[in-house]
Amino acid sequence: MNPPDVHLLDLPNEILLIILRKLNNIDVLYSLLDINNGQLDILAQEKTFTNVLNFVHTDNISLIDRFCIYILPRIHHNIKYFILEPVFMGRILLAAVYPNLTELKLFNFERQIASKYFTDESSLRSVFQQQITSLILVNNDKGARIDSFKEYTRNVYAHILNFFKNLTHLGIIGPCFMLCPGQNRIIDGTCVQDDILVYMPQLHSFTFYISTYIDSGDLRHNIARQHINQTLINIGPQNATTIVNRLSRSVVECLIFSLPFAFDYLGSLGNTFPNIVFNYITYIVV
Repeated sequence: MNPPDVHLLDLPNEILLIILRKLNNIDVLYSLLDINNGQLDILAQEKTFTNVLNFVHTDNISLIDRFCIYILPRIHHNIKYFILEPVFMGRILLAAVYPNLTELKLFNFERQIASKYFTDESSLRSVFQQQITSLILVNNDKGARIDSFKEYTRNVYAHILNFFKNLTHLGIIGPCFMLCPGQNRIIDGTCVQDDILVYMPQLHSFTFYISTYIDSGDLRHNIARQHINQTLINIGPQNATTIVNRLSRSVVECLIFSLPFAFDYLGSLGNTFPNIVFNYITYIVV
């Protein structure tokens, strides 16, 4: 006797949800919402698939079109957290009203993004100023140099805190700084305190991951891990630590980051693996 055919839709909703949770939320919504199947339509609108939406590395214009025209207006009330790149940020945030949106993670952040979107003239001003309480910036600003780090903080990060009226958490990943010959300062706890936190007294929580590449042939400072960790003691209520890697005979990398480690990326770990639990890492360079 041949076994009976079992189709996907013959499975109980509980089993379907287990299967769908293995997939990317964007793929679930794009594939199952509005396909004239009531069962899948209801499942796709579950909060599991609509609370957090990650559009990073999405360059499919037809997908963005369908989300902005059909999908986001249907699930707008469920969305709490967007993970975006600047190229589509404006269109996605203006596609609907998101009454429960409070968190935003922005990849490939650069100074001009702040000057374009984080202003009183921006069409997104009400979203940023009234709703967002947690902002994570993955900084890819090639124009940020170590000799203007204090100025960059005042003009960019401090401006963001003043502009986002309800912001209580700011996370910064990067940028990576290269120290050129003649410069004698790495980004350590003293730098974080004097060049960042001092300009943002209203900040309740600061999550960071900052990397400095150093020309070791021109070192004029102590890059011992114990010394750098000592500078991280007095930078606020959160814990922080450092990893120091010699990448070559002439280049040393100094990583400083807050704890618990909140990011999904850790670069250039080298042969020094710290006694730290990394719960969210999906990409690591060893």
